Amino acid sequence: MPTRMRRLAGALVALVTAAACLAALPAPAHAAPAPVCALACDTLDPSRARQDAFPVADRVVDGRLLRLHVSDPDSMAWASIDRAVTGDAVWLDRSWDRGATWEPLLGKASVPATWTGTRTLMYNLTDPVAHRRGWIRACGDAAAVTCTDWVYPTVCDGTSCDGDDPAGATGDDRPVPAATLFGRTIDLHLDQARGMAWATIARGGAGDEIWLDRSWDGGATWPEGSSLGRTAVPAGASATRTVMIATRDPRGLLYGGAVRACGRAADRQEGGCTAWARPAPTRARAAADALMAWYRTDEGWWRSSWWNSAVAVTTVAEFARRTGRHDYDWAIARTFEQNKGVFPAGARSSDPVEGHFISRAIDDAAWWAVAWLTAYDLTRERRYLDEAVTITSYVHEFWDPRTCGGGVWWDRERTYKNAVTNGLYLWLTTALHQRLPGDTLWGGRSAAAADWYLGSGLIDASGLVNDGLTASCANNGQTVWSYNQGLALGAFTQLWRTTGETRYLDTARRLADAAITSPRLTRDGVLTESCDIGTASCDDNQKQFKGIFVRHLADLADATGSATYRAYLTRQADSVWDHDRDPLNRLGQRWAGTTPDPADWRTQASALEALTAVEVPGRR
Repeated sequence: MPTRMRRLAGALVALVTAAACLAALPAPAHAAPAPVCALACDTLDPSRARQDAFPVADRVVDGRLLRLHVSDPDSMAWASIDRAVTGDAVWLDRSWDRGATWEPLLGKASVPATWTGTRTLMYNLTDPVAHRRGWIRACGDAAAVTCTDWVYPTVCDGTSCDGDDPAGATGDDRPVPAATLFGRTIDLHLDQARGMAWATIARGGAGDEIWLDRSWDGGATWPEGSSLGRTAVPAGASATRTVMIATRDPRGLLYGGAVRACGRAADRQEGGCTAWARPAPTRARAAADALMAWYRTDEGWWRSSWWNSAVAVTTVAEFARRTGRHDYDWAIARTFEQNKGVFPAGARSSDPVEGHFISRAIDDAAWWAVAWLTAYDLTRERRYLDEAVTITSYVHEFWDPRTCGGGVWWDRERTYKNAVTNGLYLWLTTALHQRLPGDTLWGGRSAAAADWYLGSGLIDASGLVNDGLTASCANNGQTVWSYNQGLALGAFTQLWRTTGETRYLDTARRLADAAITSPRLTRDGVLTESCDIGTASCDDNQKQFKGIFVRHLADLADATGSATYRAYLTRQADSVWDHDRDPLNRLGQRWAGTTPDPADWRTQASALEALTAVEVPGRR
């Protein structure tokens, strides 16, 4: 047996033995559990599986062959029984607490007359939507009940697995304060680079215990991850440590696992634990893992905000492009496939979505075109480029030279011409011209849009972009938002890349310089919205604005090599990491860390852009 396998066997022998003892009989039947939906929902037909693998040994019961089948690409399993007779049965058990209890008789199927075998339907191995990691086994009844071993009792992230020895750690960080317990010291240790954790207890005595808890929902629950690596201080010693456990389960589509160290004194009943923490292999990877913990795997988006989800997809694709990490490419494809259809009002947006990510809000549709162009740049899959053309063609329908001499309307009712919609249109038309060989159509449209934008009055005398135009086509003087500034400077940067015309680069620089020096967008060197000041609070839309700005400023910095812009971007990333982050790597609304500082997936995606912007492209 290889050394690695011996370590795993030794670390987990008690756990496996306990689970095996439960295999004799299924738990008492009860009401059918609610179906779990991840990449597919429970009861998918095995004929649709993308793989058929056998990761645990078959069992033989009275001559019948019992087998567990697993499709890792689907994260699902099914069971079969062969060499059987009429009336023999097969089913799956699924446990959410490492075999202590389980949902029994899932998909139970009996062998029909004249048949010699049958199989169940497929069931999900894990439940990323509810942040639960499951175990599954196949069971059969042929005058006696037998079950296979549970599949995947250990979590593996690449070559790092539960049970690894801390002696092989590549680093030793202690991300949270130690817990003290009757004079004992309990510490949580992280190997940040590998995303692995272990626990130690010191200044104790024989029989004191130390273990880790692992949670997939930021410490709210941990049924699958309680008392991992539980170890007692041996006789004659005062300290000990656990094995290491993983905090990411890519096979189960579970990211951003949190851990804490816990211990118990031998001579008392009480125990104690540290605070929860998540590893940070790099700043951007830590923030991306935390963002993905909010992703709705079943529905393929970040629930409750339609355009914000488009920006989050763009953020994930940009993270992959700049870091060279492709952990979440599946989520980009998943979002595309699950959301390209038709949805009634309230299902995705307050408006109906009419297919191809299109709705009455023109800017909402345009954000999705940006997402798919970014996905195309990452993957080179033509379907993404085609979708962006479809969406941008729809946006172009609202270019209207009869009002204000041009510009795109914000909504289908044609009530407002604003900076965000026209910034998006200018960026999209330029981007399509760059990506479609021999194009003249989109190139002509981008040139017309650029001339209109420069003459529209949207940019005020100080180089800041106001929200939109009045009914009489004048700058309305409304709030300067960072995303309007970013979209414009990003579009003019791309126009300069395409045409070489210095007026476009001069405009991009003017917009960037105004943003990083004006107190309306930057305070004490940190990007700050008007809703980040004092007791104000940003709404769900405004929470995501700053990330859009820094993405486009990073593009300008790449194009020009400007040390000034690079230093500004570095300041944003450092402020986010040092002042706007908790031990679970959740990033808040206010990058300077002032209060109130709410954190959710929108603020996470926005701040991730700041961390991604300073990544060296291709670094893992």
